[in-house]
Amino acid sequence: MSAEGSDSSAGDGSVGLRVEVLSVVFQVRETQPDTAPALCVLLTKSSDAWALPGGDVGAAETLSESARRLLADKMDVRKVAHLEQLSVFSDPHRVPGIRTIASTYIGLVPTDAPARLPAEAAWHEVDALPSLAYDHADIIAAGRHRVAAKLSYTNIAFALAPARFPMSELSEIYCAALGYAVDTTNLLRILSRRAVVVSTGTVGKTGRTGGRPPALYAFADNELRVTDEFATLRPPM
Repeated sequence: MSAEGSDSSAGDGSVGLRVEVLSVVFQVRETQPDTAPALCVLLTKSSDAWALPGGDVGAAETLSESARRLLADKMDVRKVAHLEQLSVFSDPHRVPGIRTIASTYIGLVPTDAPARLPAEAAWHEVDALPSLAYDHADIIAAGRHRVAAKLSYTNIAFALAPARFPMSELSEIYCAALGYAVDTTNLLRILSRRAVVVSTGTVGKTGRTGGRPPALYAFADNELRVTDEFATLRPPM
């Protein structure tokens, strides 16, 4: 489990201290045939519980560099479109043994990213999580809340969406991440007004039910930016 590691005590009689990096990696995925996509989180199995991927900070690395390295080396997740620091979890008793402080990150993976994972790793729906180690459920909840909040006032959905998409697909991504229904027409109106998405001038494949090929859109930027300081996408009362 990611909280295991060598004792990093200072050697002066003080209590040992360890710093780990944990990543809450989200991807919107189709988990069941003919069902709406769901927000999923990447977990790894160790001992008798599932845990967030992570490990020790590299001696010559920043925290974010360690987070990316651990995801690439341990999980083979290399296409992280957006990575940001979430919070520091420092309860003295959050893990048994040596005191371990967790610097946590949110990682977002597009729907069209390669899906290669080691045998001990798997994607799990955030609404149907298995038994988790330590305080990892709290970390996931904090990460989910951060992403949902930022969807309202930034363009952060660029990191969850494929390069080109019909608006119906983007609406499904918003629905999965926010946890409530989002009207496709209203979403297009808001994101177009904010210059978040632009038309590519191309069309996609016709769906299973036939009809006209859908117009394809793309995000105007592939880096995080604030689009409106006032949140306009709110859950129904």
